[in-house]
Amino acid sequence: MGILAVACLGYLAFTTVDNNTATVIAGKAYNATVYVAGHGGHFAKADVTIDPNNSENPIKVNNLDKVDIGDTKTHKTHDARIDSANRDTMFWSTYALDPQGKMHVGKSDLKSGKVIKDLAIDPDPRAPGKTGPLYCASGQTKSTFMPVFMGKEAYVDVYDKASMERKHRVFLSDLGYKPDTYMFLHGINSNDMKKFVLAVTMIGADKKPNGKNDIILVDLASLEKGKLKELAKVTLTGEPGKTITFRQYFSNDNKYIFQSAGDRIYVLDAATLKIVDEKMTTAGQAHDAMPSPDGNYALVTLRTSDTIGCDPEGKALVPEKKITDGVLTLYDVKAKKIVGKPSSVCFACHKGMGLGDKTAILCGLDANYKK
Repeated sequence: MGILAVACLGYLAFTTVDNNTATVIAGKAYNATVYVAGHGGHFAKADVTIDPNNSENPIKVNNLDKVDIGDTKTHKTHDARIDSANRDTMFWSTYALDPQGKMHVGKSDLKSGKVIKDLAIDPDPRAPGKTGPLYCASGQTKSTFMPVFMGKEAYVDVYDKASMERKHRVFLSDLGYKPDTYMFLHGINSNDMKKFVLAVTMIGADKKPNGKNDIILVDLASLEKGKLKELAKVTLTGEPGKTITFRQYFSNDNKYIFQSAGDRIYVLDAATLKIVDEKMTTAGQAHDAMPSPDGNYALVTLRTSDTIGCDPEGKALVPEKKITDGVLTLYDVKAKKIVGKPSSVCFACHKGMGLGDKTAILCGLDANYKK
């Protein structure tokens, strides 16, 4: 026991987050502030350096902080969406009902970290969401924020960005989907504001994910007006119970869609929806995939299970405890491979706060890249 405790203290000493400012690296590297959604009522705010030349550890977390929107009981969130017109504003929505039975949609000032607006909303009678899940993904136009309700019945809301007034609620059933045929819905806009992609996780007769996921392109102008106009559709087939579509991104040039899918990520041709690449994510379950501004790489969020043998003070845990951590991993678009080891954006901070034995559940991300 004593030896194990000493080993644990040594581990903690050598895995503390580096709070120094990112240094300039020779060659092509990226610096970004990444906002990762979690169940703690906050977003992890990670200043990272991405160096693809470092084949072992391409993602370095230089500083780790958080942006609070509420607390664990009221503001569990999966959704980070930075305003395309104002990169200092981030919209968000919540994944679970608060103790008063309300859903939340809001926006925050990233400079101050303060909440600008927080709407407490009654669940829709068609989607009461008593046990969740609620909102997870989202998209936007120049003037509207569109949180996507991932549960049943699934729908897309349309909120005016300035007033935060809800304009429309558009149900997935408008495309012919019955609630007993699917499990989850996610979606996002293209960067030219012309299309919106929807990802639907299908279920079998046993009500479990059957490995089939429908990817649907709809017209964004119509969606903004409260209508679903289908442009293209494809069904992706993976492994039942494991291939589950979550959040996604278009590349900046709108040529590709980076689709997280649990046990893998897909890179899709954004015009035809054909698979360009399909990569397994053996380090954890993929929940989002965001390409770099030049489209050469993508940051992927993973939920990964880790076994710890000590608490934050180094006291041995017998038996050892298995927790969930949130990590970022790097995907090389041209090489079509995942590069190096993932980097934690949850557990490292939790340890520093004395929460090293607590599970951290991450999901979506958004980022501001530095020129």
